Parts: sequence; structure tokens; C-alpha cells
Amino acid sequence: MHKGYATEEGTTAYREYAITNGVDPSHFKEVENLFLSSIGMGSYLGNQSQVDDENIKKSLEYSVGTGSVNVIDTALNYRAMLSEKSIGKALNSLTDRGIIRRENIFICTKNGYATNDGEYQKVDLESYLKAMYIDKGIIQDKDISPSYNIMNPDYISNCINKSLCNLRIETIDLVYIHNSRESWFDQVDTNTYLEMLSKVFQVYENFRRDGKIRYYGMATWNCFTSNQNDPKYLSLWDVVSVAHKVGGPKNGFKFIQLPFNYYMKEPYLFNNQVVPDSKNQVSLLEAATRLGIHVFTSVPLFQGRLLTEQFSDESVNMIPFQSARLLQFVRSVPGIVAPLIGQKQLEHSKQNTAVSKYKLLEKSDVIRLLNL
Repeated sequence: MHKGYATEEGTTAYREYAITNGVDPSHFKEVENLFLSSIGMGSYLGNQSQVDDENIKKSLEYSVGTGSVNVIDTALNYRAMLSEKSIGKALNSLTDRGIIRRENIFICTKNGYATNDGEYQKVDLESYLKAMYIDKGIIQDKDISPSYNIMNPDYISNCINKSLCNLRIETIDLVYIHNSRESWFDQVDTNTYLEMLSKVFQVYENFRRDGKIRYYGMATWNCFTSNQNDPKYLSLWDVVSVAHKVGGPKNGFKFIQLPFNYYMKEPYLFNNQVVPDSKNQVSLLEAATRLGIHVFTSVPLFQGRLLTEQFSDESVNMIPFQSARLLQFVRSVPGIVAPLIGQKQLEHSKQNTAVSKYKLLEKSDVIRLLNL
């Protein structure tokens, strides 16, 4: 079990190491006094196999070892816990060989979705839930949404402890509640949902107090970018207010995650959020900036559908790989810390991390691309 967490000193040292490896200084952004890489490695897709376990491990070792990535994103349910376990093994390998220290790396995971354990593939999800949670009185059937999302505080606590074991660390830098609004909007009204969210945030604050997590947030799909009359819609200000009531002015709610790519530009272009001291609605990214919330983004390649998209703009065409061009666009958008890209093939990792050698786009170039 690795002690510690990402620190100012540790991430500064990682940035300096990266620059000596040819990484452009602008690749790192300062967030909560940490230097974080402007791309992060995701771990969503893949089979529950030893081959994919090893591929994720190798991909992570390359991405981190070259100085290109010090943000790692996963979830308890990704590949039925096997993604977290692969990351734990890679972290052991990197630290044992003296390539990194725990303090260099910002590790994020998510909880809320039901999952079984991929190491016991003969035990299906229903049987696992019954044996591990329902029969033990931790949850009831009514706690499970139709999409198998669970916000029961006891379940959330159990998930955090499992993630700590899987990742082989004593402190998680960032824990998200995973697609909770999208999973419950048609089951409970907004006020009831915010009460449920408040109880989850209380669990997170308790774990912060015990030194087991540093920050918490919400990983979402489209609740923050929907029309205000859409049942899924969620006000970021309402969520910030919940966190303030639970944890006070020094609460740990500091991050959100949502999709952004060359097709899905709503977080920047669509004005649907209301924040204090603003007469007009603002975009999600503008609201987040004003409220002190940092934004990671998902699906930068639109699950591969953007790999055939042709850019006519020289500001991105100078980069040799299409995936890296798409990452260059997203990571340069104001208000975005980093796109998170799933990768488990070493060749893909080499292509994706090539973007770290290039300077971030100028704001004028980003605005031009946003309006194409």
C-alpha cells in the first residue's frame, strides 16, 4: 500500500522530469497547487482478461514513464475492478524501479455503479450483489436504480475501501460519484436527488477527514449540459451549495467530469447555467471557472468516430497523429484541465502522448476551431 498522495513538491518534480524528456512546459496546468498533465489516461474499455490487464499496465508504465501523463482515471466498475487492479500493479512497478514516487501522480476513481469482481468471473453481478451487500444488510433492492447505480452511503463507503485496496494506495486523490444524476433523474425528483447527493458528499467528507481521499467530484454525461427544462438537468451552483452545507467553505468538492470533443462542444458553447452575481446564463465551463470547480473531460475521440475527421487548420495538422490532434484541440480549450483518453495498446499510447511535445494552442486558434 503506497502512502501519500499527489503533492505540490511531487508534481513539480514530475513536471521538471517531463521537461528534461522533451515535454513542452505548457503541457502541465496548475490546479489546486498541483502540476497536472493536460492529458490523462483512462481505463474504461477492455475485456476481463489477463491480456488486457497486461496491456493496460504496459500502457500506463509508458505514459507515466515518459513524463507525458501524471493523471490516471479509472472507476471501480471498469472491467469489473480489473482496471483498478491493473493500475495498482503498474504503480508498484513504476515505484519499485524508482521511475516515480506516489507524490508525482494524481489518481482518480469513481464509485456508484454496481459491479462484481472480475477475478471471480463465475460469480455474476446479481449473485455478487446479493452475497456481498443485500444479504449483509448493507443495501436493499430499492437502493439500486434500473441502471444499477447505488447512492446508499454504506455502499459508497464500501466502494472507496475496495478502490484503495485495488489501487494499492492509502489515499485517493479524487473520487467521483459516477453518473448519479443520469441514473436517478427518472426515479426521484430533484430535491430528493440533492438530498441523496448530500449523504454521498458526507461520506466523502468523512473519508477526507480520515486522510483516505483528498478531493471529490461528479463524473457525469449530460446533466450539466442539458436544457433547464430537461428532467436530467442539474445546476452546478446547486451542487456547490450542497457541498458547502455538508463540508463548509473548505469542502472537498473541486472537480467534475463530462464529455467534450470536436462534435460535443456544449460545455463551452451552450449557456444553460446560472451562477451568483450573473444576470445571464453562462456555459458550464464558465460556471465552473467562476465557482472554482476544475473540469476533466471524457470521450475526446468520440469513441473512435472522430479518427476520420479531417482538420483544415494548420494549428493542429502539424501534429503527426489524428488522436493527438484531437487531444490538442480539447486540452487547449479554456476551462478544461485535461481530456481523459482510454488506452490499452502501447502503440496507441505512443501516438496519444505525442501531443505532450507540443505547446498548447493559442486562444484565438481554439475559438476558431470551436466555431468551425
